Amino acid sequence: MKKEKLYIWPYLLIAPALFIVAAVVFVPVANAILMSFQSYDLRRPREIVFIGLANYIEVFHDSIFWGSLLRTALWVIFGVGFQFLFGFILANFLNKSFKGRGIIRSVSLIPWVTPGVLIGLMWRWIYDGSYGVLNDLLKKVGLIDMPIPFLAQESTVMPSVIVTIIWQGIPFFALMLLAGLQGVPAELYEAADIDGANGAQKLFRITIPSIKNTIFVTTLLRIIWVANSVDVIFSMTGGGPAYASQTLSVYIFNKANSLNLGYSSTMSLLLTLLLLVVAVPYLKSMFRNQEG
Repeated sequence: MKKEKLYIWPYLLIAPALFIVAAVVFVPVANAILMSFQSYDLRRPREIVFIGLANYIEVFHDSIFWGSLLRTALWVIFGVGFQFLFGFILANFLNKSFKGRGIIRSVSLIPWVTPGVLIGLMWRWIYDGSYGVLNDLLKKVGLIDMPIPFLAQESTVMPSVIVTIIWQGIPFFALMLLAGLQGVPAELYEAADIDGANGAQKLFRITIPSIKNTIFVTTLLRIIWVANSVDVIFSMTGGGPAYASQTLSVYIFNKANSLNLGYSSTMSLLLTLLLLVVAVPYLKSMFRNQEG
């Protein structure tokens, strides 16, 4: 009898946590799956009915959905790509020993710890066509004669919000990659110097191979976060003008705001399936590291 109690006891201990996870994660997911098969519009609560695959069929004929998906791909590829590039450069810089390194490390984290909505509002002011600081600087150095409405025209709005998300995400990559760089043995670089290796050889044959797991996991995690990001774009443009900055997550948010929960749930599930392509390798990597 004693053995049975000891065997059951661990499950009793984790039961509250499992209950919370089920209530917060699994129940809403199950509800979203159910709503995706319904005409679920809170503006017409009496007309909520099961419609099968109608929402999914409508999505595949929705030109706004495909445009938002394309912008999501650009948002992730350029956003995460340049975050990694500049984060890697910053990590290598912060890995060196110099006076004031601790202060610079602390200051460099400011974009990452600042709330996304606040970042969006700050950069909206920077880009403003009437009194924005960016237009003021460009006019002072003679690059432009007339102010550019960066967030009000289709040709500049998407590059503008991508620059903002790059600025926000650089510290995350810098912090994670710096942790990886500090684990690379100094003896490897000393041996490379003795062999006459140049900077590029040390980078591609020592640095990158030594932190490849950190690069892989950090990049996959950031791809998932950026693809799901709503706060920065929504607070800057709301997805406009004319859907020019609307990513899929923002389109889902706007649809949910208009109370069309059935259609927004359908798109949410499709976005989840797309992100599983990234999430599965990430989870495999985590389990592999735990087993090792």
